[in-house]
Amino acid sequence: MKNKRNDTKSYLLVFLGLIIIVPIVWILIDRMEGNKPQLDFALQSNFIGKSLNLPVTLTDQESGLQRFWVALVKDGKEYPIVTKNFDFAGLLTGGLVNTEIINVQFSPKDLGVSDGKALLRMAVWDYSWRKLGKGNQAYIEREVLIDTRPAQISVLSKAHNINQGGSGLAIYKLSEPCPKSGVFVGDRFFPGHSGYFSDTQIYMAFFALTHKQGPKTKLVMTAVDNAGNENRSDFTYHINTRRFRKDTINISDRFVERKKPEFTQEISHGDNLSPLEIFLLVNEDLRKANSETIFDIASTTESKIYWKDDFLRLPNSANRARFADHRRYIYNGKVIDTAYHMGIDLASIAQSPIPAANSGKIVFVGKIGIYGNTVIIDHGFGLFSLYGHMSSIDVNKDQLVTKGDIIGKTGSSGLAGGDHLHFGMLVHNTYVNPIEWWDGTWIKNNITDKIAGTNTH
Repeated sequence: MKNKRNDTKSYLLVFLGLIIIVPIVWILIDRMEGNKPQLDFALQSNFIGKSLNLPVTLTDQESGLQRFWVALVKDGKEYPIVTKNFDFAGLLTGGLVNTEIINVQFSPKDLGVSDGKALLRMAVWDYSWRKLGKGNQAYIEREVLIDTRPAQISVLSKAHNINQGGSGLAIYKLSEPCPKSGVFVGDRFFPGHSGYFSDTQIYMAFFALTHKQGPKTKLVMTAVDNAGNENRSDFTYHINTRRFRKDTINISDRFVERKKPEFTQEISHGDNLSPLEIFLLVNEDLRKANSETIFDIASTTESKIYWKDDFLRLPNSANRARFADHRRYIYNGKVIDTAYHMGIDLASIAQSPIPAANSGKIVFVGKIGIYGNTVIIDHGFGLFSLYGHMSSIDVNKDQLVTKGDIIGKTGSSGLAGGDHLHFGMLVHNTYVNPIEWWDGTWIKNNITDKIAGTNTH
């Protein structure tokens, strides 16, 4: 009997002990966890310019965040940037905050940090009981380069005489490598490219004015270095005013019905639309989408000049429409729409062979909406030629062609009323007047003499 009582007492003591010890052990295990907090950020480069905003994500799902610290170390001296302490919930629960994004603002000038190599240091602690309550620590150290001075731009090309709707070339030298540089024409940016001259710090930027940009258009060179510092530099230029024609085109139901099968895949519910509705969708929405497609193709170019001398035009052809014609479309005696014609229409005999206007690389072969069967050639440094409404195509994408090579035949595909070639020229994302590039004297005065006369020393 006595033994039974002793056994019961022992069991009770063990039970009570477990009730006390297990929670304590659990708390110790939980609060003594050894997982470091997470510290994540995306530093795009190792450069820090005049200012930098760096979002840093801090995470600790177990003990919670305790403290965050950031500093720059330059020439042996430490410059604190951020010190933040997070709220404490209590001994048994740890920190109140498990995740937070902190925007770390770097301003070397305000800190008194000079340009040159430095160390970026970051650390975050949690509320674990490890290390006598100091917590687990995540630490990152990164070598950075403080650069608060923008690149210097030296303009090497002299005369910049540009026609409204025409092309231009600027040549300049940078004091340091820059991931972005070029010419702003109004709010349009035309990137510069190195690679033509042996000095890799010399860049060429082909640029253009739209048919709407006249003498009041502002042109400026720009360069953004690896640290994000931007420099803008004026340069001498003169813009010549040009006037463009107005044209009237009559649209009939018969024409739209004939063209309807070509656009059924690009127009939703086309079977339920009237000829007028179909035409407006094609001439407005599809025309805009086609231009975006073409500009996207022309956004990538070779840093190489493939072309030489003047560009060829379709042999024995007559102009049927000119560059930047402002077209009014008439339907049943009323104006229903307007558009600008961004090329020159050339007509010869039906299905005439089309020569490549100049040497280059084929970057597009296929159908582009209103332009029908289309070929686009990259002539280098952002200069492209476009051939539309073709009946057949005899080249392939990525093929190199020589000036005069036959690339296909004229036709009436796309939004064409008869057999002809729509010939366009582009400088990056801007249509330009092809007449300039057919003119050997214009090319010599404005492009090749400028390149040849550049002092690379």
